Amino acid sequence: MPSALSLLLVTTAMSVVMLFVLTSLIGSKVAGVREWTQANAIAVLALLLFAGRGVVPDVLSIEGANGLFLVTIALMYCGFRRHLGRPVPCWPLAVGGVLALGGVAVFHYVLDSVPLRTVSVSIYHASVCFAIAAAIPSIGEPRLRYPFGFTRGAAFLLGAAHTFRGLFYAVQTWSPSAPGDIAAWNLAFVALGTLALPALTLGAVMMANAQVIREAAHAADHDYLTGAWSRRAFFTVAEHAHARAQRLRTPLSLLVFDADHFKRINDTHGHATGDLVLRDMVLRAQEVIRKIDYCARLGGEEFGVLLPDAEREVALEVAARLRMALDRSLPAGAPGVPVAYTVSIGVATLAPGETLAALLARADAALYAAKAEGRNRVVGAAPPVPVEAGAV
Repeated sequence: MPSALSLLLVTTAMSVVMLFVLTSLIGSKVAGVREWTQANAIAVLALLLFAGRGVVPDVLSIEGANGLFLVTIALMYCGFRRHLGRPVPCWPLAVGGVLALGGVAVFHYVLDSVPLRTVSVSIYHASVCFAIAAAIPSIGEPRLRYPFGFTRGAAFLLGAAHTFRGLFYAVQTWSPSAPGDIAAWNLAFVALGTLALPALTLGAVMMANAQVIREAAHAADHDYLTGAWSRRAFFTVAEHAHARAQRLRTPLSLLVFDADHFKRINDTHGHATGDLVLRDMVLRAQEVIRKIDYCARLGGEEFGVLLPDAEREVALEVAARLRMALDRSLPAGAPGVPVAYTVSIGVATLAPGETLAALLARADAALYAAKAEGRNRVVGAAPPVPVEAGAV
């Protein structure tokens, strides 16, 4: 059977490993990593003090070690709150920690009782673990669901275990002759107390890693300037939508639009104003299109909107609303000089057997026709000319 000392040393090693892992995430700028790192660094010192019981002075191995361990769970909670963008209740944490440490001191110097010292710290640890579990929401996004669920479940189970530990030692205080293998229980509770932090840290690392992956995926799939879908992501979605439309024989339409005289806007007002116009175009477009539609920046000032399950008439109606929404004037230029912009839109609806490239080419041709006809208008692409059987 492992001893308490061996458990403490193994957990110390685990905290050191977690410390290295968290240190590698500091550069990611994920909120909460700093607090989690500090918690594990302090835990290493606390565990060494616990392990030094009988070698170092009691004030260090009892008050010092317990006080540091109270700080670690508080820092873990702070880290989770910051990670989730929520305020940290500093005063309740501080007051609770002082009361718990005060209980340790009272039951050391006034009434020397190991069980009551354990009850004192168990109340604080259980309360903070339950607070961590309550702070972590249920997430529907697949990438975040597992790490959030794991951490929430681990925090709840640890809170329940600390509650049981406190009740167990409270009973032992009032009924010292209660049946049971006390040595085995003591060892189990030592394992609980020492392994709680690595379990919570594992959840924290999983949450931080999921956020890093999520942000990287978002950066790859979205245009950094406007927030619209990137060209790469757009064509990935478009290929799936095209295959679905061909398979189920459902309609699929595409809008291609760009800002009229955009070079003139850049030359007159500067590129910063031009960037503002592009961002405004995407913002207004997303207010007009449906939630199932995809708006992407295809390049420069040209954008595309994919309309799944939209017939030609529906696509033309959406394009008309979009043109009206993007006939705008922004107070973005020099004082008293508004910046006006309009867009031209080409519309194409998928024909039977048509490729995605051909659909895009027809929408582009319709856009150029809208430009040639005077801009600030919508032009629907003519249906593709069918290839006669046997034509060479």
